[in-house]
Amino acid sequence: MKSVGFLKTLGSVVAMVVACNVYAQASDATATGTTAAPAASAKASKKANSQLGRKVRAAISKTQGVDVSNISVRARGGAVTLTGSVPDQGQIDAAGEAAKGVAGVTSVSNKLSVMQQ
Repeated sequence: MKSVGFLKTLGSVVAMVVACNVYAQASDATATGTTAAPAASAKASKKANSQLGRKVRAAISKTQGVDVSNISVRARGGAVTLTGSVPDQGQIDAAGEAAKGVAGVTSVSNKLSVMQQ
């Protein structure tokens, strides 16, 4: 008799575990439909922004006569912001023009300043 009671209890526990697991999967599917797409989209846009920033920095570094050691590049949705300092005004203009020439750049905010090094 004890084994029959044990099997009934075990069967009840298994049924509860299966029911909870099915409910959890249904909840995950609902959440995936509403929150996973924006998370993936945010991740993709962050990656695209990073790639654009690297392309702009590479373009500026290839520009003759521009010291990129104190220049920071930030890209967000095609808008690029240059911050930092360079030794002369000519480098500010050259860095801005180089950034504008990169594919995918929609606007450039040139916040570079002249600072003697």
